[in-house]
Amino acid sequence: MASGTPYKPYRHLKTLTAHTRAVSCVKFSNDGTLLASASLDKTVIVWSSQTLSLVHRLVGHSDGISDLAWSSDSHYICSASDDRTLRIWDARAAATESAHVKTLRGHSDFVFCVNFSPQSNLIVSGSFDETIRIWEVKTGRCLHAIRAHSMPVTSVHFNRDGSLIVSASHDGTCKIWDSSTATLLKTLIDDKVPAVSFAKFSPNGKFILVATLNDTLKLWNYSTGKFLKIYTGHVNRVYCITSTFSVTNGKYIVSGSEDRCVYLWDLQQKTLVQKLEGHSDTVISVTCHPTENKIASAGLDGDRTVRIWAQDS
Repeated sequence: MASGTPYKPYRHLKTLTAHTRAVSCVKFSNDGTLLASASLDKTVIVWSSQTLSLVHRLVGHSDGISDLAWSSDSHYICSASDDRTLRIWDARAAATESAHVKTLRGHSDFVFCVNFSPQSNLIVSGSFDETIRIWEVKTGRCLHAIRAHSMPVTSVHFNRDGSLIVSASHDGTCKIWDSSTATLLKTLIDDKVPAVSFAKFSPNGKFILVATLNDTLKLWNYSTGKFLKIYTGHVNRVYCITSTFSVTNGKYIVSGSEDRCVYLWDLQQKTLVQKLEGHSDTVISVTCHPTENKIASAGLDGDRTVRIWAQDS
């Protein structure tokens, strides 16, 4: 972002109400045409990004859903559920009934987090059973079951070429794995305290954004193991709140918060540029549109809504 470029604030555009329990996750598809929301009400809802209307409700899990991921071509969704399974759905199926593609079974406890590889030939999942599993999408076969952590796995994410996976856990560690061999390459943080609640690679693949349950977000250079920036101001001590990178108009870090707000920081300056207010419970998940200046955020059980925010043009 050029220095001196004035920040354009986001404003509330629309509130989406269709879930009957906490909304646990929101994610825009990679092509930007769809938005998916997952909920403790056991369903995934697919929305049109343009009209913000409901397209499909995906039904089939027997317990709440904690996370979802889009395939790179924006055709498939994978959902992670407390029913110990992952489900792959065709987000563009003509009828909701034909949307379910396959069920991935193998975890022995709640499946808490999931992501597709950039090539979308692999899925990685993390569970309360303390393992990470790497699945082959085509066959639904589990290729690797890794005893990765000593407490629940809170997040899993591939880097931009799919060669690496970062995993985070309540055990206070953040680990980097080779995705093809499931070999541990590096333990990034090993403090035990506080718990690591979220981790993801930056879009350029050089850094990892890490959230810990002491109201802190850190940007790590994983090749050197040094952390470069710290972002604070939000509240995060209980929940695994997601954060992400906004790159459509300048570079920002965006995060939910337990004070019912969405926080935006200037990535380089670490300064808080805006706090979006309106949710009536913890904002657990945020997602940024890939090409437009739009943010979607999700609220827990006291809120149950997805809010869409847009930047003034």
